[in-house]
Amino acid sequence: MAMLPSKRTPDHRGAVLFELFMHSVVDYAIYLLDVDGRVISWNPGAQRIKGYSEDEILGRHFSVFYPEDDVAAGKPTSELLIATELGSHEDEGWRVRRGGERFWANTVITALRDEEGRLAGFGKVTRDLTERRKSQEDKAERRQAFAHLVRAQETERRRIAWDVHDDSIQSMIAVSMRLQMLAAQRRDSALRQLDEAIQGAIRRLRILVAQLRPPALNDDDLVASVRDYLDEVVAGWGLDCTLRHDLPVQPPPDLVVTVFRILQEALVNVRKHANATAVVVSLTGQDGGLLAKVVDNGDGMKPDVESAHEVLSGEHIGMASMRERAEAAQGWFRISSRPGEGTSVVFWIPLGPAGPVRR
Repeated sequence: MAMLPSKRTPDHRGAVLFELFMHSVVDYAIYLLDVDGRVISWNPGAQRIKGYSEDEILGRHFSVFYPEDDVAAGKPTSELLIATELGSHEDEGWRVRRGGERFWANTVITALRDEEGRLAGFGKVTRDLTERRKSQEDKAERRQAFAHLVRAQETERRRIAWDVHDDSIQSMIAVSMRLQMLAAQRRDSALRQLDEAIQGAIRRLRILVAQLRPPALNDDDLVASVRDYLDEVVAGWGLDCTLRHDLPVQPPPDLVVTVFRILQEALVNVRKHANATAVVVSLTGQDGGLLAKVVDNGDGMKPDVESAHEVLSGEHIGMASMRERAEAAQGWFRISSRPGEGTSVVFWIPLGPAGPVRR
């Protein structure tokens, strides 16, 4: 609680400076209430935020700033009682401007006592957080839309993978078996060559199915998904794989999929273009988000690799895809490389609602 200065030792310079301060602040509503909650002082910030002039508001009860349902529930009186008991009370919620418009505010009420400890009144500071709340709601809506898009994409990928596997691949296997039987019966080299072509197409389709929906991808566990992909797929490319992780929380499913897909594309690029023997993948928490890195020891890239022409060319379309995924999740994406010194792919994505990490 605040103690009022002694009347016996007035500091006129301090009082003047305080008065100047009160009348200079326009971003905060700062005003005083008497012990019953009536307004007894009013600064320009209060007029700007709440809409009342000093003449209009002085002497009125501060409950005029609260919505009707809060007034009916006794919230203004309750807040004064809490401030009296504890010394101060902070709240965030809807308040009302002159004319009835609602705004979202942070408020702090401080009990003011004289030298003898008697309650002399209250100081109240109000900050308008409407724009911040709107920004947070917009971000939440974008995150919801992004999560819906990711789920829709993965559902479609899974459906296509199943269709290709259960229909196209199985039909081609049946044809291949028939060709093998005919080739053996007729000793026809042309039939054997045709069967070999079909076997090659089946292998390519199986690779496509694995890319559409990797068996390693588990929407609920990012670390396990990445570890399994490195062990089951990347190690098979002849790369020495290392996974480092220190995540404070488990990302939600939409971010698990997004991070996995970016890492998958980065690792495929390492296989295709880096001429590397080793790759290190790291997943760590940083600045309220997930920081991911893929670092290889390959040949590195040309200095102009991120020029507009290069990024849009067929060879580097994967980079544009990785960047778009990271930025769609409200994150960022960077590539750094020098010829002969390998390449680092780094991206950061803010974390949404999450669960505990599984080790």
